[in-house]
Amino acid sequence: MSTPHNAANKGDIAKVVLMPGDPLRAKFVAETYLEDIVEFNHVRGMLGFTGTYKGHRVSVMGSGMGMPSIGIYSWELFSEYDVDAIIRIGSTGSMVTDVHVYDIILAKFAYSMSSYGKTQSGDESDVKYPDEELNKEILASAEKLGYPVVYAPINSSDVFYGDDWTEKEIALQKGCVAAEMESFALFHNAQRLGKKAACLLTVSDSIVTHEATTAEERQTSFTKMMEIALETAIKI
Repeated sequence: MSTPHNAANKGDIAKVVLMPGDPLRAKFVAETYLEDIVEFNHVRGMLGFTGTYKGHRVSVMGSGMGMPSIGIYSWELFSEYDVDAIIRIGSTGSMVTDVHVYDIILAKFAYSMSSYGKTQSGDESDVKYPDEELNKEILASAEKLGYPVVYAPINSSDVFYGDDWTEKEIALQKGCVAAEMESFALFHNAQRLGKKAACLLTVSDSIVTHEATTAEERQTSFTKMMEIALETAIKI
């Protein structure tokens, strides 16, 4: 049965979903890596596809930008479509000098000043954790592929254009190496619903050095991250 945000029927979506923010990145992953792909969603332009990777069924779907957006899509995937695990494959901005453009980060935890958890369920924690076993599988897949990964905390913020750097100052004190806008809500939803979630990120720009990638590069060039996620998806 479809939802207000997803045209898929039960069974159209695999048990493991890769979730970039950009729906066009979802389309790129599907067309580049999956076989026998079927589009299961295009409502609001939030593209979703199911296909096979090395004989295993995998889905990929965009989440949009920000916690409210990924909050809706991930909740529905977990609760309405029986998805067991979501691996976010997103872009991020480096907050430290030794993490550079195109580096891959696996989130150890997500720190945020967001009110998402409090509003959703009264949870006032400012740190959310991914699934430990899923992270271990991701690290093992990266090692097998020979792709270096920075395993570190990240900052999930509700604000992209901000004047007050208080959140980022606290995030740096907590060891966060990069900032994005979705993982805190994803981890919260997974925890609430007894599901698995993890977050792989590719550095698209640096807040410190001002290195940057183009919109097209963010859509199509983060292939190492995609391959790590796909190799993990077929093992869980």
